[in-house]
Amino acid sequence: MTLVIKWVFILAVVTVVTVITIMVNYRTAGIMAAKPWESTHRLSPYIRPQQYFINMYPNLEQGSFVGSVNITIILDTAQSYIKLHSKGLNIKETKLNSSAVTAFSYPEHEFWVVVPNEELSAGGYKLQITFEGSLLGKRVGFYRRVYTDSRSLEKHYIATSTFEPTYARLAFPCFDEPQLKSKFKISLTRPSSNNYIALSNMNQESEEINVPANGLTTVHFANTVPMSTYLACFIVCDFQSLESVKADQGFPLTVYAKSGQTENMKYAQHVGLKAINYFVNYFGIQYPLPKLDLIPIPDFIFGGMENWGLVTFHETRVLYNKSVTSIDDQEMIALTVAHELAHMWFGNLVTMKWWNDLWLNEGFATFMKFKASQVVHPEWDVDTLFLIHCLQLVQYPDSELGSHAIIQDISNPDQITKMFDIISYRKGPSVIRMLEGMLGEEVFRVGVSAYLKRFAFNNAETDDLWAELQNAAQDTVDVKKLMDTWTRQAGFPVVSAIRNGTKLTLKQQKFLSYPNSDSSSESSPYNYKWEIPVTYTTSNNNTVHRFWLSKDEDSITIDIPDAEWIKLNHRQIGYYMINYSESDWGLLNNLLEKNVDALSAADRSNLIHDAFSLAKANYLPYGIALNMTKYLSSEHHFVPWDVAAKNLNILSGHLYQRPAQKNLEKYVQYLLGNMKEDFWNDSSDRNFLQRKFRAVIFKLGCLYGLQSYRTKAYELFKLFLNDKVQPHADIKDTVYDYGVSQLNDSEWNKLWDLFLNEQEPQEKENLMLALSFSRETSKLTRLLQYTKNESQVRSQDYLEILSQINRNSFGTQFVWNYLRDNWKDLVDRFSLDNWQLRNLIPSVCVRFNTHDHIGEMNIFFDKHPEAVAKNDKRKTALDVVSNNIKWLENHEAVINNWLIHSI
Repeated sequence: MTLVIKWVFILAVVTVVTVITIMVNYRTAGIMAAKPWESTHRLSPYIRPQQYFINMYPNLEQGSFVGSVNITIILDTAQSYIKLHSKGLNIKETKLNSSAVTAFSYPEHEFWVVVPNEELSAGGYKLQITFEGSLLGKRVGFYRRVYTDSRSLEKHYIATSTFEPTYARLAFPCFDEPQLKSKFKISLTRPSSNNYIALSNMNQESEEINVPANGLTTVHFANTVPMSTYLACFIVCDFQSLESVKADQGFPLTVYAKSGQTENMKYAQHVGLKAINYFVNYFGIQYPLPKLDLIPIPDFIFGGMENWGLVTFHETRVLYNKSVTSIDDQEMIALTVAHELAHMWFGNLVTMKWWNDLWLNEGFATFMKFKASQVVHPEWDVDTLFLIHCLQLVQYPDSELGSHAIIQDISNPDQITKMFDIISYRKGPSVIRMLEGMLGEEVFRVGVSAYLKRFAFNNAETDDLWAELQNAAQDTVDVKKLMDTWTRQAGFPVVSAIRNGTKLTLKQQKFLSYPNSDSSSESSPYNYKWEIPVTYTTSNNNTVHRFWLSKDEDSITIDIPDAEWIKLNHRQIGYYMINYSESDWGLLNNLLEKNVDALSAADRSNLIHDAFSLAKANYLPYGIALNMTKYLSSEHHFVPWDVAAKNLNILSGHLYQRPAQKNLEKYVQYLLGNMKEDFWNDSSDRNFLQRKFRAVIFKLGCLYGLQSYRTKAYELFKLFLNDKVQPHADIKDTVYDYGVSQLNDSEWNKLWDLFLNEQEPQEKENLMLALSFSRETSKLTRLLQYTKNESQVRSQDYLEILSQINRNSFGTQFVWNYLRDNWKDLVDRFSLDNWQLRNLIPSVCVRFNTHDHIGEMNIFFDKHPEAVAKNDKRKTALDVVSNNIKWLENHEAVINNWLIHSI
């Protein structure tokens, strides 16, 4: 080694040691900063996409895709790097203004980081990326679906996309946040043969045959309006379409479906046309795209997805055949189509800035779907339907300590999907309906229209909506002060209402389904007080009186007319419960026994819902709640009966395997036995409400063991099994369930073969659910053994069948035994990340009501702690059973005594 080399070597060593020393010192001092893209999950607000040029070629046979995206971006300030989203893609090349740059993945935040050779000054740039990915093994992003032709039994492949909330990044690198709106110029490559078509958000402008290769056609679509990434849509399929219908505005509405199903899209097209015309008129804003397509996707993960201009659906949410579709399914189709089309304004035209305001999308779309459905079907009494679909439904989970506010902070992307829950979808529209009730329909409409016009093609927050509604309402109410108490804290109030002559005293408190629960750790900016719009009517006349119960008052006493009875919360428009004095509850009960029509169906269902909810939570004796059911033999509207059935079923669940359960069964049989309607006749003259009524009563009669009902179910099922005579669609699920429960082995095997060979998705699902309703352990064991074969039954349906077995009381113990014996195998097959598997344990244990059950659960949890490891779910599951035991101690004797004296 020469002297020069020696000194070079020494110098190099010193340099390395110095660098290492500096790094160690930085780490020791805590100074070594994370790289900037590591510090936040969010994208930069100073880098804005303006235009995407997207080319996608899905290879349907291979189950892969290749693509390219050129993004025009604006930098508002100088930047040393650019970050956007990418997940699960193999990115081949990245260029900035046609020049090579350093680029790499940061998977922790699902980023693709682009680092130029020098700092970028503010201004416009073009980002060019080529990539490839897989269409297989997923149901979000860009993916492949397979369906079988019902006649030829040939398999067909389609490529489709689902991007909400954060799945566009699985299809192409993009700025995948709702506030970063852009235009999209999309091109899709499809097979030239086999009747394949390509669809996207906009109308087709041109196509190039044999591009990029022979046998392929590249379709170019018009440029979109500015929109969020989650609303883009790519579909390559061999579907057919019905002739388009034109909206009043002039654009075509087209429905697509796989071969043999297009005729079954006519009803969805009819609903869509009426709904879209209604929304254009209601909002006073034209639909901003040149076309609107509706398309059902086989095995779709959601009920529907509001991609702008190309709305995708689960098949059961749009396919309607008058001869086989039940009234429940027809109702769901109408509501689903109206919901997705309402999004064309709420969500698409005006989008929330961030996912914490998701309710602005989903809450309003749900609220508006009921208004549109009332126009499509004015005979449906849609406002009363709203109660069982939304308000009453969400008050159950919203009364628990685990509930959350409508608006929440979201600091981590993992929290985004959790916002798509019953609070956003059901509480959101319930408080909107209350607000409309306070402001009046026209003032509300004017405010909503102003909001949409002001923020069109842009993003907004909840307070922006309040500001526009405030302008419309002027000084009649402080909208933000009022609504913040309903959107920024969890739960809702129960209002006690005590009458003393012509004085009415009201006091509010937070309603808790378990009032003895420790709520000290739960904080609220309003101390769980609400601005409550109180309404009431009396025996004197139909006048609706209104006043306020403020969050700042402990109680309020007002003068009221001298009246025989008073009913508060008119039509249950307010999102709260009322607890009357026992004497006033008695007067309302007597009123309905004398004249069922003295109150509206909405008010009748409200009284049943509140009474049972209050009794379950120890605010009211159970005898008073049960008294509210005495009039039901005279009830002719299905909604109050539906509410009563749900609450009686909750009672039955609490009384699981107890002597009082038999007495409850006898009481329901007594109520149904006194009804005078003919529920056996399949008359086509029944209207919507009558058909719904028949379905509710028939199911209740079978559930509570009324022999004439179960015998009829078996007779109808045997006709189907032996002679292919389908039971009426409205009662088919009940006939299937209770017919199957009485089958012998050979009949059961015959049904299994029918299930395997059935091609129609809805009917296949009906048969699958029916098979799970057997009451014999041997048949259920055989079912689970058969359904392990994934060539015959989809993997995800296996857990669905377990869940369905659990829905009947006999099946609960069977599923519990099965889970304990097979838990390890289930985890190995599905993994603990599977939400259906995670939910099985709590859904089974929720019925348990003995200390023996608690002992069994503890043994299981000790052996398999991972089953409930997350979020202290072991304690939660055990607490539910402990509460069930306490409930029995507090209420069983009282309920049993009431039942014995009422039969």
